[in-house]
Amino acid sequence: MRKLAVLLTIVLAIFIVGCSKEEKKEVQEKSNDGVKNESTETTDPTIYPFTGIETDEDVTNRAVAVMVSNQVQARPQSGLTKADIVFEMLTEGNITRFMAIYQSTEPDVVGPVRSAREYFFTLADNYDAIYVYQGAADFINEMITSREIEHLQGATYDNDGHLFIREAFRKTPHNSYLQFGAVYDVAAEEGYETSFTYEPLSFLDENSEIDGEDANYVKIDYYGGKPIVEFEYDETTQKYTRYNDQEKSVELESEIPIQVDNVFIVETEHEVIDKELRRAIDIDSGGTAYLLQRGKVQHIEWENRDGRITPVKDGQVVPFVPGQTWINFVQSVPESGVKEQVQIENNEM
Repeated sequence: MRKLAVLLTIVLAIFIVGCSKEEKKEVQEKSNDGVKNESTETTDPTIYPFTGIETDEDVTNRAVAVMVSNQVQARPQSGLTKADIVFEMLTEGNITRFMAIYQSTEPDVVGPVRSAREYFFTLADNYDAIYVYQGAADFINEMITSREIEHLQGATYDNDGHLFIREAFRKTPHNSYLQFGAVYDVAAEEGYETSFTYEPLSFLDENSEIDGEDANYVKIDYYGGKPIVEFEYDETTQKYTRYNDQEKSVELESEIPIQVDNVFIVETEHEVIDKELRRAIDIDSGGTAYLLQRGKVQHIEWENRDGRITPVKDGQVVPFVPGQTWINFVQSVPESGVKEQVQIENNEM
């Protein structure tokens, strides 16, 4: 009987040890699974904040916003194909001007660089960009100083051969060009931060479907004949080619056409404020908007969200297609004689 008890004790001990080994094995397998899961986890890719394009680079450089002339004497311009975002807005009379924001790509040269306006430098500040311009009315310069807008003023560095160059092939005031490679060094000398971490804009996945109606063409009639701005959809590139007064917009040196992924047209109040026909433009209140992407148009709204001009539908942000964006501000009340300020069509190609 005693021998039987001893034998049962030994069997039970072997069973317990076996169970312990199995439990340990199970725990170890779970632990290994956890390690495997951790090692195979993927992180979100790094993207450029204003284009949504993926990159392996460390995206820490600060954005730079440059004023660019759009008068006939300044065309074709330099550097616009490299901009992440271009704002096009009226200045005096029937003249539009550009503010090009650069962050993902650094062009060699940008220009011709022209003068500042309050709504432009406010937008530049809202996008946390260094603001670059050439000349301004005294009251505008005073605003820039009093509001502590971080800026590089062309008049301070005019034709210094480092930051700005006056080119001989054009006449003043259409011949001042920014040498972009010097921007960050000069900005650092001014005491400005040249590194910045941005919250990205909202972007679609690359293969997402676009809502909206077919639209491969849009015309903006700012002033009853000139300027006329047109965007025509190119199915091969899935981008919109820009035209100004029926001429294709291209780079000065290379003649590469300006093609953008998002055409964002926003209506807002414009007010003439002085005898020079300068304007105040409402960049805060929101309103009617049109967003053209990949041959489609969405009739939506725009809002100023945290300083950024944002497409919105039913209270939700409408994402941009990854790539470059052109934002045209148009008057909520068109000029007299303008029958259709924004004309959107789907033409046979």
